[in-house]
Amino acid sequence: MPAVIEARDLTAAFGSNVLFRHVSFDVRRGEVFVILGGSGCGKSTLLKLMIGLVPPAQGKVDILGTDIWATQGAARLDLLKRIGVMWQQGALFGSQTLLENVEMPLAEHTTLPPDARREVARAKLGLVGLSAAADQLPSEISGGMLKRAGIARALALDPPILFLDEPSAGLDPVTSAGLDELIRDLSRSLGTTFVVVTHELASILAIGDRCIMLDKGAKGMIAEGDPRELRDHSTHPVVQAFFLRKAA
Repeated sequence: MPAVIEARDLTAAFGSNVLFRHVSFDVRRGEVFVILGGSGCGKSTLLKLMIGLVPPAQGKVDILGTDIWATQGAARLDLLKRIGVMWQQGALFGSQTLLENVEMPLAEHTTLPPDARREVARAKLGLVGLSAAADQLPSEISGGMLKRAGIARALALDPPILFLDEPSAGLDPVTSAGLDELIRDLSRSLGTTFVVVTHELASILAIGDRCIMLDKGAKGMIAEGDPRELRDHSTHPVVQAFFLRKAA
């Protein structure tokens, strides 16, 4: 499949502190692409760089054929509306119901009348299994439901690409497995491309079509490919240690 994201020679640094350097990869249309690695390797920073929140010290990222850091004004906003983001804690507005949270991007970025916005928002909540919770506040639902609501809001504008930041963090194994199944189902049914940042091994193997692995010690990318192939055949000691859960 063609690439919808092309990252080339990316370096992330904060002052003299270099997190990673010379990272290049493609994300193909319709796949679940996982960014993995240990704590402090720069996974979340790479996500923020890809969605235009943190500028690279070097390199470029093309999203749907457009350099996200070379685009400004209305063209940049149009590009950003074509990606959705779910943050680790859901990042929902606590004073609004789930329905109102999902409806917000529609109110901000479309000309749909209120009734139509609510119907679209209800449909998105239905996609993630939250139809019955539409009128509840974020404080009234579980952590797993918060993550699902965050995905529903990220889907509000029908973006072709979704970025998920640590979707399984803080969830019990059963809830996490249900969220993994949802991600796979949405990828298949909608054809949406997912970029998922996680270090949860079970989720990586359950959802990932391809992955890259960052390493804090190497300050860069040390592996790329099918996570199951990396688990079974990689000879890199850090990759082996990660997938086999042993000290490098």
